[in-house]
Amino acid sequence: MNVLIKLAYDGTDYCGFQIQDDVPTVFGVFQDALVKILGHTTDIKGCSRTDSGVHAKEFCLSFKTEKQLNLHRLPLALNANLPADIRVKEALQVEDDFHARYSSKGKEYTYYILNSHIDDPFTNKYYYKVATPLDAERMHRAAQHYVGTHDFRSFMAAKSKITDCVRTVYSARVEREGNMIKFIVSADGYLYNMVRIMVGTLLDVGKGITTPDHVQQVIAATDRLRAGATVPPQGLFLTKVFYDL
Repeated sequence: MNVLIKLAYDGTDYCGFQIQDDVPTVFGVFQDALVKILGHTTDIKGCSRTDSGVHAKEFCLSFKTEKQLNLHRLPLALNANLPADIRVKEALQVEDDFHARYSSKGKEYTYYILNSHIDDPFTNKYYYKVATPLDAERMHRAAQHYVGTHDFRSFMAAKSKITDCVRTVYSARVEREGNMIKFIVSADGYLYNMVRIMVGTLLDVGKGITTPDHVQQVIAATDRLRAGATVPPQGLFLTKVFYDL
C-alpha cells in the first residue's frame, strides 16, 4: 500500500527535513520511528526539503509498504515513537503512483513578523522581531508584484546551483493582526531561500526604504544583489500542501 502522512513539526532543533550526515533532521527521526512500526526501512518521499530551523504546520510525505496498516491507529503508533516536536496528524492510503513531492500542485508558506520592540518569551522561536514601524499596507501592495509566472532568480540564495528559476506564484498577501504581520504566499514551487528573500524585500518597502513598485524592478533584474536580505528561518512555516486527491 502507498501511504500519505501529514505531520507538523517545530524545526528549531533540526537541519531541515532531508536526511544529512551527522546532523539531526526530521527525515532521520521519522524514519527511525517508522522502522519500529514496519520492521523494515522503506523509501520515504518528502514534499519539500525545508531549510534548517523552518517549521511546518502541514508537511506531507509518502512511503510504500507491503504490510496492511491500520491507518486510523498509525498516527498514534508513530507519535508514541516520535519526540514531542514532531507529530503525525493523519495517515491516508493513496494511489500507487502518488508521490509526496511530484504529485504536489503547490505549497503555501506563512512568515511571521513581530513588529514590536519587545519579544514574547513564550513564542519567540516562531517569528522574526522587527522593532522599526512597518507599513503593512505598503508591503501588501508590493507583494502583488510576486503574483504570476516570473523568473525569481533575484530571490534565490547566491550559492544555489538551480538554473531554471521560473516559478508561478498563485497568491501573495500581507496581513497585520495587532503587532503581528504575516506574509502568506502560495506557489507551484520555490527556490532555495525564496520566501525568506521575498520577506526581506518587503521589509524594505514596509520601512519606507523602497517603494512597492521596487519589487517589480527586482524581479525584472534577475539579480540577487537587487533584492532584500534573507530573513531568519524561525518565522517561516510550511502551512499547506496542495494535491488532487
